[in-house]
Amino acid sequence: MISLQSIIHYSNHFIVPLVFALAFFRKNWIKITVVLWATMIIDLDHLLATPIFQANRCSIGYHPLHSYFIIPVYIALIFFKKYRIIGIGLLWHIITDVIDCAFMNQ
Repeated sequence: MISLQSIIHYSNHFIVPLVFALAFFRKNWIKITVVLWATMIIDLDHLLATPIFQANRCSIGYHPLHSYFIIPVYIALIFFKKYRIIGIGLLWHIITDVIDCAFMNQ
């Protein structure tokens, strides 16, 4: 059975970026959606963990690209027009994972 946590998590990763792109970038919504989805590449840092996947592990603060030291870099990206969409995607990814962590701490 699919949990509410999984539905929210994957909707935030796939549907919300699409809706965001359609709402704010109507002309280039496909390109923006692809860029936002591409920011999920930061999940490659999960490959460095042992075990690679652990259902009850919070990514924030555990994986290098989800660390408290790198999040300010993602915030800084939104201030540079050329990298703004990437920064938004990375921050949304982190927010999505924070929501996921909140579910685990209930």
